[in-house]
Amino acid sequence: MQRRRKGGRGRFPIQPKIGSKPRAEKMTPDPSGNEDPIHIDLAEAEVLRLVDLEGLYQEQAGKQMGVSRGTIWRLLASAREKVTRSIYEGRPLLVGIPLDEDT
Repeated sequence: MQRRRKGGRGRFPIQPKIGSKPRAEKMTPDPSGNEDPIHIDLAEAEVLRLVDLEGLYQEQAGKQMGVSRGTIWRLLASAREKVTRSIYEGRPLLVGIPLDEDT
């Protein structure tokens, strides 16, 4: 899934290099209701792996993914918010599954 810029202006975002795809594509907390799922893209999952699991500094993760430290910071903040929201709201977390363009 390609990341896209928000709004109509500005430069296109640099596509981060993904080291490895997570085995899990979906996390469903219990109890699972009929809540809308939360989508986390592969770049966000990769940042979580590099920083939180591998213990790299944000600058090191940025070099490995080919993006700036600021981009790493934004991806990390977004990913952590989505994981926390999934846990506390009991919503499924879908990893790297493209969003339906019509919805």
